[in-house]
Amino acid sequence: MTTTAPSGESAGESLGERASELGYAAGWRLVRAVPEPAARWAFARGADLAARRGGKGVRRLRANLARVRTDADDAELDALTAAGLRSYARYWREAFRLPAMDHDALVRRPHVEGQEHLDAALATGRGAIVALTHSGNWDMAGLWLVAHSGRFTTVAERLRPESLYERFVAYRESLGMEILPMTGGDSPVRGLVRALREGRVVCLVADRDLSAHGVPVTFFGAPSSMPPGPASLAAATGAALLPVGLWFTEDPDTGEEGWGFRIHPPVDVPDRAAVPAATQRVADVFAADIAEHPADWHMLQRVWHDQD
Repeated sequence: MTTTAPSGESAGESLGERASELGYAAGWRLVRAVPEPAARWAFARGADLAARRGGKGVRRLRANLARVRTDADDAELDALTAAGLRSYARYWREAFRLPAMDHDALVRRPHVEGQEHLDAALATGRGAIVALTHSGNWDMAGLWLVAHSGRFTTVAERLRPESLYERFVAYRESLGMEILPMTGGDSPVRGLVRALREGRVVCLVADRDLSAHGVPVTFFGAPSSMPPGPASLAAATGAALLPVGLWFTEDPDTGEEGWGFRIHPPVDVPDRAAVPAATQRVADVFAADIAEHPADWHMLQRVWHDQD
């Protein structure tokens, strides 16, 4: 998702926002109506076309993956970037089709590692904070989580136009999520704390800082920042902080698609003074998971301080 555009936008920007809203609306209506093989083919071809054109987002993805795979030569990096775009296209294909799919059947398909860490956290009654990266299909992970432990709470960036933001909120709420807006209303912190006090799960995507208050971390050997929210909430509430890795799977024989989720042991955050060290530990766990499944890290934005 993207952050809110500044007020006073030009007429051209308003038209662009409207076009984006119409494009997403068409995607949700049309993609779910076509046969699955046709949708797979179309989204894969679109990703390959984007790779050949090499726009700004593609160049940024390639630069980010170069930090992950420092051993890759140019040809390997090009191939990894193309695979990353196909993975990102798969996310959008699944997002458009997910509302019309058989959710009861879907939640039995993911391969989940470390579920015992989530179960142990919820057994304490203090809730759990799940910290994610922009990897795999976080909506599918949310669907599994709702089936496993009930409605959870998360925060969404506010999109422009407002109608597009409302469409995304309605989509995710239809999957069983409680969505709090990052901006444009009351601070989401109160709602997140409430959810944890009720012994529920809070999910936060935490591999990229969107504020001026990020915690400095070393990420793949270079300086970056990550949001302090997950560790700060853990320190304030006593809830367990659980980093989670996500990736896509595909059976090489049948072609059946699936998902992998890895729930890591809790990161210790005894008090607010421990927030920086805990955030660095989360960054280290994120880096290990991303390095294992680099093509499924959908990061098309700036991450490191020394990037242009």
